[in-house]
Amino acid sequence: MRVTMSITVNPRTTILLVDDDLIVAEMLQVRLAASGYAVHHVVSATEAEAVVDAAAPDLIIIDLLPPETRNLVLCANLRNRITAPIILCSESKERDGLLLGFKLGADDVISKPFSTEEFVARIEFALRRSARDSVSSVPGEIVHVIGPLAIDQARCTVTLSGNLIHLTPTEYRILCILAKRPNHVVSAKELAERVWDTPDADIRRALESHLRRLRTKLKSGPVMAPALRTVRGFGYELVWGPSTMARSPRGD
Repeated sequence: MRVTMSITVNPRTTILLVDDDLIVAEMLQVRLAASGYAVHHVVSATEAEAVVDAAAPDLIIIDLLPPETRNLVLCANLRNRITAPIILCSESKERDGLLLGFKLGADDVISKPFSTEEFVARIEFALRRSARDSVSSVPGEIVHVIGPLAIDQARCTVTLSGNLIHLTPTEYRILCILAKRPNHVVSAKELAERVWDTPDADIRRALESHLRRLRTKLKSGPVMAPALRTVRGFGYELVWGPSTMARSPRGD
């Protein structure tokens, strides 16, 4: 297995770069190392899976050079296993291609060509956003509790009756936004704006994929969790309380 690594003194974050274009990969490694990151570079999905297990990177960058299918599959596989942010780099300008990336669990999709400055800025934004406190604007609040569900803002963790639930950064952000207003509907437009900083209608469709995974994780806990429900035509809500079971039927 061919893995190259750029190491800086006291690296802030470990990044896995999956790219079989060695020239571009070397350029990106140099730029990321100069910004203080430790970078593992691999050229194939098989190598990426092995490095993820061994190194537990803080962020993953996957290039979608043709054929794109293999690395899209890699994105989907990794999203089912890890919570680190995933950024896709794509030459495709088609909206369907970008939307597919989000649906497969990517936290961001960067269209080529891009400048190295933009590239680093998007990485830094993804890392900041993954740890951002989205639950409450009340200074000093550390733990937000809804029934058996607890969101620890200081550690960016979610537990259900004391058991840790492993969420992706995007799932965590969605849950935090809904948890701030339990039993109140939040529109798809607002969720998209707060999760991805865009009200784009196509991107809003990608919410369903993330919500579906989040809903499954909440339901798989040891006790009944607040219900994540779709209010068709309006948005989504996190439901908790004795009156919720009597509500009118709606999608879930």
